Amino acid sequence: MTAAFYVVGGAVRDALLGAPASDRDWVAVGATPAELLALGYKPVGKDFPVFIHPRTGEEVALARTERKVGPGYHGFTFHAAPEVTLEQDLARRDLTINAIAQAEDGTLIDPFGGRRDIEARVLRHVSDAFAEDPVRLLRVARLAARLLDFTVAPETMALLRRMVKAGEVDALVPERVWQELSRGLMSPRPSRMFTLLRECGALARLLPDVARLWGVPQPPQHHPEVDTGVHLMLVLDQCAQLGAPLPVRWACLVHDLGKGTTPPELWPRHLGHEGHSAELARRLAERLRVPTDCRELADVVAREHGSVHRSGSLDAAALLRLLERCDALRRPARFAQVLQACECDARGRSGLEDLPYAPAQRLPPLLQAALAVDTAAVAAAAASRGRHGPDIGAAIHEARVDAVRAALHASAML
Repeated sequence: MTAAFYVVGGAVRDALLGAPASDRDWVAVGATPAELLALGYKPVGKDFPVFIHPRTGEEVALARTERKVGPGYHGFTFHAAPEVTLEQDLARRDLTINAIAQAEDGTLIDPFGGRRDIEARVLRHVSDAFAEDPVRLLRVARLAARLLDFTVAPETMALLRRMVKAGEVDALVPERVWQELSRGLMSPRPSRMFTLLRECGALARLLPDVARLWGVPQPPQHHPEVDTGVHLMLVLDQCAQLGAPLPVRWACLVHDLGKGTTPPELWPRHLGHEGHSAELARRLAERLRVPTDCRELADVVAREHGSVHRSGSLDAAALLRLLERCDALRRPARFAQVLQACECDARGRSGLEDLPYAPAQRLPPLLQAALAVDTAAVAAAAASRGRHGPDIGAAIHEARVDAVRAALHASAML
């Protein structure tokens, strides 16, 4: 067998950047499917020949070229054959920094100047064939959110804008949009992804309710940054700062969508935006097929973040109602995520990023006090007094209000 094997893509790039090692992908040049099968490789590719190494479990793809035959991500035909060269395979890749190969002896093959662009910290497309795959636009935005000292080459930004104008992003399937968005949200600086998408025009096509937030003012006494879109970017970066999980980051992304529906004559106040935000978040989650844990947390945060912020002014009965609306009594772990999202929202304001978030300290002990109520004993005592059905539920509610009130009093005495 005369095949040559090369590590390609992100693993080579990350090694050159001195970043932690990522999963290695390999390309086999000069090989046939039959030859790899004879060596024990297991086939996994449906659209083109990809195999799993029998010992390492790493992916090995046959060198291939591709040709655009239709719109969107699936509109390609592939040609994989022993005569396809390594340079031809690398030419179909998205960015120069991802079009570097490493031979088994460590030699680097870099026909498109990827190492130069790594040194210059530039994200540059390999060729105009980049525009044939709209997923690549999302990947560039995601990489910008991960590689914080990289900038997008002017010619690549111009290409991204042409892709949007040509309608390529409209052909993206929801699963791929969510896949790239979720990875971008988990990056070190998520705001860079959304800023880039907005600059090239893709945000208005992919997430119009999010794009609509720029230019919408907020009360300056609460938001020194004033602009709702700017606030959203600060909130997302606070998510990264606090190490928030994906459901929290998604909830933060959509928590203020309703502010984009406030008529301009009512600016900068946004009374009732919480309900509108929850409805718009629900529609967006359905369209992108967002996982259940993300969409459920987003619904609670959109509806209740204002009440959580103002919880210091609520009495015991109102606090218990807030906990019940958040389903905190049944799902205390999720309520902790609600509080983290609210903290990111509160800290996502210019000059207030390090402000302590009092509800995150105040509400958990009150929830624990409500959870500590012996509901069985309360129900039995109520039944012994002749109460039944809804009256027993009311007795349990009253006992929990009393417990929250006692916890409030105890904290006030400290």
